[in-house]
Amino acid sequence: MTSTASIIATEGATFSEVLVALALTLIGVVGAMGAFQAASRGISQGSLATRALAMAESRLEAKRSISWELILMDDLNHDGNMEISMRDDGSGGDRGAGDGVFSALWEQDGVSLTWTVSPNRPGSVLASGFVIIEAKASYQWGEGRREVRLATVRANPNFVGSY
Repeated sequence: MTSTASIIATEGATFSEVLVALALTLIGVVGAMGAFQAASRGISQGSLATRALAMAESRLEAKRSISWELILMDDLNHDGNMEISMRDDGSGGDRGAGDGVFSALWEQDGVSLTWTVSPNRPGSVLASGFVIIEAKASYQWGEGRREVRLATVRANPNFVGSY
């Protein structure tokens, strides 16, 4: 009589069984690598979208908190020096010269941020009763571009009182 232990020890996997096991393992590994790549791409695109939203919100908040006399100036790195002066001359992100809309443009880390200040009446921003402030952040998303748009209204404190 042959014992069970000697039967198991003498029988092994056939060559075809090893090839099938290897192929199944390879399919699993390639699938996992594809999933990791897709997840990585999704995370980086989500990070870019979050950065765009944060930049637009930050610009609106900066425009809401600055004194009315400096509403057309911007301190982008928060060092106390104004780096950008908004213009209405058709350049630097401004859509059209003389249209009454003051604009500025800033690009950082794959996000293009444009913000505008539109007074409620033509002429001086300082004499306006209120302004509409809009921030638009755009970024590359796959084959196209996506954008985030935010806007707010700010009243001139000379007409409504100071905060």
